[in-house]
Amino acid sequence: MQNNSDKPRLSTGLPGLDRVLTGLLPGDNVVWEIDDIRDYLPVIGPLAAEAGRLKRRLIYFRFADHPPLLGDDSGATVRQLYPQSGFERFVTEILDVIEHAGPGAYYVFDCLSDLAADWFSDRMLGNFFMIVCPYLYELETIAYFALQKNLHSFHATRPIFNTAQVIIEVYRKSDRLFIHPMKVWQRQSPTLYMLHSWEGEKFTPVTSSSVTTDILSSVPTPWLEFTIHRPGTWARTFQQAQQVLNQVQQGLKPDRDPSELLVRLVKMVVTRDDRFLPLVMKYFDLADVVRVMQRMIGTGLIGGKSLGMLLARAILTKTDPKWHCLLEGHDSFFVGSDVFYTYLVQNGCWWLRRRHKDFNVVLERAAEARQKIMEGKFPEYIQEQFLEMLEYFGQSPLIVRSSSLLEDNYGNAFSGKYESVFCANQGSPQERLSAFMDAVRTVYASAMNEESLHYRRRYGLLDRDEQMALLIQRVSGELHDNLFFPHVAGVGFSFNPFVWNEEIDPKAGVLRMVFGLGTRAVERTDDDYTRLVALNAPLRRPEAAPEQVREFAQRRVDVLDLKSNRLVSRPFDQVALTIEPELLDYFAERDEDSAAGALDGDERQTFHGFLSFDRFLAETGFAATMRELCRVLEQNYEHPVDVEFTANLSRDGSFRINLVQCRPFQVKIGASGGRVRLPERLDPGSIVLATRGPVVGHSIATLVQRLIYVRPSVYSQLSSSRRYSVARNIGRLAHLEDASPKQCLMLVGPGRWGTSMPSLGVPVSFAEINTASVLCELALMHEGLVPDVSLGTHFFNDLVEMDMLYLAVSPGKQGHALNEEFILRQKNQLQRLLPSAADLADVLWVIDSDCLSDGGALFLNVDSMKQEGVCYGTRGG
Repeated sequence: MQNNSDKPRLSTGLPGLDRVLTGLLPGDNVVWEIDDIRDYLPVIGPLAAEAGRLKRRLIYFRFADHPPLLGDDSGATVRQLYPQSGFERFVTEILDVIEHAGPGAYYVFDCLSDLAADWFSDRMLGNFFMIVCPYLYELETIAYFALQKNLHSFHATRPIFNTAQVIIEVYRKSDRLFIHPMKVWQRQSPTLYMLHSWEGEKFTPVTSSSVTTDILSSVPTPWLEFTIHRPGTWARTFQQAQQVLNQVQQGLKPDRDPSELLVRLVKMVVTRDDRFLPLVMKYFDLADVVRVMQRMIGTGLIGGKSLGMLLARAILTKTDPKWHCLLEGHDSFFVGSDVFYTYLVQNGCWWLRRRHKDFNVVLERAAEARQKIMEGKFPEYIQEQFLEMLEYFGQSPLIVRSSSLLEDNYGNAFSGKYESVFCANQGSPQERLSAFMDAVRTVYASAMNEESLHYRRRYGLLDRDEQMALLIQRVSGELHDNLFFPHVAGVGFSFNPFVWNEEIDPKAGVLRMVFGLGTRAVERTDDDYTRLVALNAPLRRPEAAPEQVREFAQRRVDVLDLKSNRLVSRPFDQVALTIEPELLDYFAERDEDSAAGALDGDERQTFHGFLSFDRFLAETGFAATMRELCRVLEQNYEHPVDVEFTANLSRDGSFRINLVQCRPFQVKIGASGGRVRLPERLDPGSIVLATRGPVVGHSIATLVQRLIYVRPSVYSQLSSSRRYSVARNIGRLAHLEDASPKQCLMLVGPGRWGTSMPSLGVPVSFAEINTASVLCELALMHEGLVPDVSLGTHFFNDLVEMDMLYLAVSPGKQGHALNEEFILRQKNQLQRLLPSAADLADVLWVIDSDCLSDGGALFLNVDSMKQEGVCYGTRGG
């Protein structure tokens, strides 16, 4: 911080006060600690008059409920603000005004204590001061603030005391005013820190010890260490809730209306989203919210993912008590959103996060912010609470899950945009704490990763208040040797947007299941498969032939290896050896005709067989239970939902479900969803490609305005770096300004779109291709790679949210076709559209429908119910 002590002194407008303080310095942030707003008024008028005398801009930030501090004749520009709109918007609006006003302006703020009430948080009040005041100091302004005495915890008072240049307590005794300077930075005088009486224009040091004692003795100072535990807004409200809850439970008349207190607590802790509030108020009571607060670290909201998990459990158990027996209990902890914001402010990340008009600048700043977050430090009091939580869990594995304010809401799921991190949670307490804090930093940093920023930009959310809360959950599962995992994990959708057989009812829902940890169900694995279950026909598989069941079976299992203290992937045939045969038989098919099919205890033995889940689905009632679970939640949400779950099986065939997530599913039911007839008589030479599935998405008949084709034969010969170059340029093509949102852009390429391994496909990010209407994968990268209808939840949710159609083409198989000759016969538009990528013209072929060689056009017809589709060209004329 620059030193302004050699700058000319400025006046408060009160000469006597100027003598006490030896004047104001440019950049002074002056905090007046008051008991009543009327004790703030006497210093405001003189400052306004002084600003007028100096012809300085005077700006009044108006946001509190108390009467206005300045009248219309004060010459002040009044800026009306609304703290209820969120911390981020409130602070940004103030900073924009300050930036526009420039150096040397004068500012008057309403009483800051109202902000803590609006935000339900002393921490955020402290953060506000730490962001705004240094900026005012740099611009050499004069700013007045007021704070009610003895109302706030150290989360507010300590940052304010450490940041402000001048802090003055005001006392009123028998209608006489006294001031007591507590901090006056870069100034000295013999009487500076004495109590002063204020009469008229005179400020006189109080030299009588009895008068000083009489005024100050009854007032505890919040700056002293032994008073730091004074309850702030959050703690006081929590204590009131506990007291009212105890009174109700004891049959006593409560001091406050429980329903009014519940509304306040819900908005303080659970959600302020108007779309969720009716559901929360229906299924949460005061005891529910108090239980959440008892398991919170820090203050603030618990975020979308925590809300979804708690709300889904409440809906189920309060709709039918049987769910108490079917669901595993949970003992989750919640890290409030204020902890995230405080971490950003204290570690110098906030200004890097502030929005900028140029999105490229936003991305550059975000990269620097992510690095700072990963290197940042947590306050000691937060570390102590982390350690206490870890002591509670012992050495049970944990998962640190993102739970941002915008996440898992109606209209924006943020599926896979933020991180979740498993902690095997082994080692000494300090080792476990260190690993846990690294996990928290990773999740915090993901709030500013490129994919989430692109997502927020696309959905108009960059200006919305986005803060990252955390959901800390005990990992569900059992220990098998040194491997910890659940028997089943996956995701469920109450509406099935892709059907592969006419027997399947889309409204019955669908599951994507894996054995072991659910990471393989939510992430798209490039070298493995999952089990897809239509809930009204659980044994009706997508695979057409019996031999494909084994071919498309899950081969690897994600587990927590407690010996190596990390998440690992193991071949299923190795993991199978750790599981009791009577349990294993519910999930796997053994090769009984092979001698190796029996488990005889030989350590060199491996399990010969494959995962099918058939007996588990046929004999346990699991599919019917999940169908009902999804139905009840959809009915209450009045919207399709997707859930994340684990399940563990007992030896008697009974199971318990751990419901770990629930959110609205952004599927467009009925949009272009009718049956589409494929052309019956097409000239084989006019067919560009044809498929018999998999098809994911709605049936469609549309003109294809642009087709981008990656030539498999050329692409397979490229180096990895050249393949990445192809991916980046496809992203540029997909976001050209000439593309209308209503146009159909179709991407056709070998292997997997969005793969992390260039050897297996085209390594684009979803943000690069989110303007596409159709995504087509060609099974041509290598023999072992076939299209996977299960896709992975995050990738799948992106497809559904964007209403994007997915096709797989396996050239050489019956009903499939790829006519590369047709494509290469058309003029390649790459150099015209993207001259910088001209060197890729042999691998990247771009066709525009209105530029076909014979004057025709490209069309796509897909019948998702019959799992078939064809893209074809027509002749002009």
